[in-house]
Amino acid sequence: MTILGGGGFRVPLVYGALLGDHAEGRVTRVVLHDVDAGRLRAIARVLAEQAAGVPDAPAVTVTTDLDEALRGAAFVFSAIRVGGLEGRAHDERVALAEGVLGQETVGAGGVAYGLRTVPVAVDIARRVARLAPDAWVINFTNPAGLVTEAMSRHLGDRVIGICDSPVGLGRRVARVLGARPGEAWVDYVGLNHLGWVRGLRVAGRDELPRLLADPVLLGSFEEGRLFGADWLRSLGAIPNEYLHYYYFTREAVRAYRQADRTRGAFLHDQQARFYAGVAEPGAPALELWNRTRAEREATYMAENRETAGAGEREDEDLSGGYEDVALALMRAIARDERATLILNVRNRGTLSPLDGDAVIEVPCLVDASGTHPVSVDPLPDHATGLVCAVKAVEREVLAAARSGSRATAVKAFALHPLVDSVNVARRLVDGYTAVHPGLAYLG
Repeated sequence: MTILGGGGFRVPLVYGALLGDHAEGRVTRVVLHDVDAGRLRAIARVLAEQAAGVPDAPAVTVTTDLDEALRGAAFVFSAIRVGGLEGRAHDERVALAEGVLGQETVGAGGVAYGLRTVPVAVDIARRVARLAPDAWVINFTNPAGLVTEAMSRHLGDRVIGICDSPVGLGRRVARVLGARPGEAWVDYVGLNHLGWVRGLRVAGRDELPRLLADPVLLGSFEEGRLFGADWLRSLGAIPNEYLHYYYFTREAVRAYRQADRTRGAFLHDQQARFYAGVAEPGAPALELWNRTRAEREATYMAENRETAGAGEREDEDLSGGYEDVALALMRAIARDERATLILNVRNRGTLSPLDGDAVIEVPCLVDASGTHPVSVDPLPDHATGLVCAVKAVEREVLAAARSGSRATAVKAFALHPLVDSVNVARRLVDGYTAVHPGLAYLG
């Protein structure tokens, strides 16, 4: 297994999941690739401490040579961050200066991140097709749906996007309803960071109406507090937490503008301390990582929760989740251990308003032949409109990355539901090209 972005902070989550897999056919070798050799060394130290005392722990090698990392890989896990956390902080600041949202996957920030990430992701896809044509690519690079769609144009269905947001949402809804997550069917549909739970079936019975009818139950989990019981009952569904940016835009922008630091700036400073600390001789790498991760998870979407009066995150929600999805996905494909997972895959007629190549986020049956999206009921008009609008923006981002057209980049920003003026879109392109050398291709 090759991990691109192998010096990234969340890599130990993936390796920890691999350490717990002792079945036949498990991953026995992990190759970490990163453009930053120092970060690679730091994460390799954390993994070495994780593996201490674990029998048959997967061997770990590191490299800054991308072709070497890809050659012969069975699975490629892509978790790159083009521009680093400094780039994310720039995305946030430029957008907020124009009074619009700069979150890394939503709104102007997501468009900017996509514009500089897609060319790199496409290059990776082409290299995988050449050097490891039988490999499966598991994409966690944000914006996950957009990047997966860009890579799918070169890899077809052998690239699959994953995200922990639907997993966490389904787990919370099941927990509140007293169901075991593994025994519940979560009816979820949309795009990455733009989806809704429309039902939760246990033994064939939809339990979601019981949740929506009970204000006490609705107030007992994060999304219930974040969106409010009245709004959830109006929707008749439980939205992904990222829809808070769409439903409460003014409040979110105000909270982000009033914060001492943006999320990207916070993570940049926090991780700089972590990597510097691990570089010290004799430093307890795993302990430093665990401490930093706990702080990171506890402050996730803090501005949104404060705006909504949602309070602190529950302890059960501080445990990640995408690493478990990745492991279950690999097991299903490599060992034909069939699983049902919410994934980012090509539509293939699943969601009627979108074409077959559009990447959507839906439950899929997974086996040795790959992913099989489950047919879903049509979305209500309000959700269909939002999904189609954001998918149109993603397509303009892909077109701009392919053509290098500044006018197309302006169009991508201007069409986004969270950007309220063509003139703002033009200034956003000017602002982002000024701070991101990687956007110099926009003519």
